[in-house]
Amino acid sequence: MIFLFILGIVAGMMVPIQTSINSRLGRYTESSFYASTISFFVGTIFLFILNIIFNTQMFTSSFYAGHSFNYHWWVGGLLGVCFLTGNLLLLPRLGAALTVVMTVAGQIIMGVFIDTFGLLGASHHAFTFFKGVGIVILFFGILLMNYIPKSKLEDKVNPTFYLWLVAGFVFGFAPPLQTTINSGLSQQMGSSLFASLVSFSVGTIALFILTLIFNRSLKIKTIQPNIGKIKPVYFIGGILGVVFVTSNIILMPFLGAALTTIVAMLGQMLMGVIIDHFGLGVPKNRITLRKFIGLIAIAIGIILLRLF
Repeated sequence: MIFLFILGIVAGMMVPIQTSINSRLGRYTESSFYASTISFFVGTIFLFILNIIFNTQMFTSSFYAGHSFNYHWWVGGLLGVCFLTGNLLLLPRLGAALTVVMTVAGQIIMGVFIDTFGLLGASHHAFTFFKGVGIVILFFGILLMNYIPKSKLEDKVNPTFYLWLVAGFVFGFAPPLQTTINSGLSQQMGSSLFASLVSFSVGTIALFILTLIFNRSLKIKTIQPNIGKIKPVYFIGGILGVVFVTSNIILMPFLGAALTTIVAMLGQMLMGVIIDHFGLGVPKNRITLRKFIGLIAIAIGIILLRLF
């Protein structure tokens, strides 16, 4: 069981690194959608190669016999794109901290709903008093990790501010729903790698369409004046995404939607703190006592959710 938690944390740690890499790629594409399309496409190619090596039965007709092409095949990938698009819309309107808080809140609540009611074929996990306490402690930790001064919050308030807060909460529903659906496809087809390939393929197509609509150009600048030449490492974001998505598919049947989401979330925040503290590609922002207490609170919340 400890291995599963470590896998979830490591998978979550891939997300901030992927985000950083994709943002650098975005400077050369001059489009977040186009950079994400490239990232998804690289992930799709990587998964296709992995399936050729470890899942050769996908090329036989018997692999698909008796399986219907239901919502598991396309909704998971679209939910991933919805969450990505949602973050692109929320960041300039709410700021990074509020975007994290609202989307994380949505992820936790939807994960608990999926587990409590066994939605989308997920295993049923009864909701208990201690789980409720664990969720409260989790929210406390997340708020500490993403503290927003009152003065900055007041500056953001406008007639549509609260609508964007609600939108952020709703966008947060996407990741646990995506994990649950992708896990369902994995169980249906008997392969986590195949389920990831389907999800990435659908996401790539959807993002390509969005790129054509909003960007209308598929050019990549190889040199930018202030940052120099484009580097091959800027194209590996999709591979890190594969690690995250596939790990969540594997963990879902063992940990449930809520705990899978929260453990990965802990990994994301932990890596975010490491990147800030050591200034890995960003200005240094040393870890504070407040952030350290926030991480401890999140860990305690996870323990309560797991044990009770």
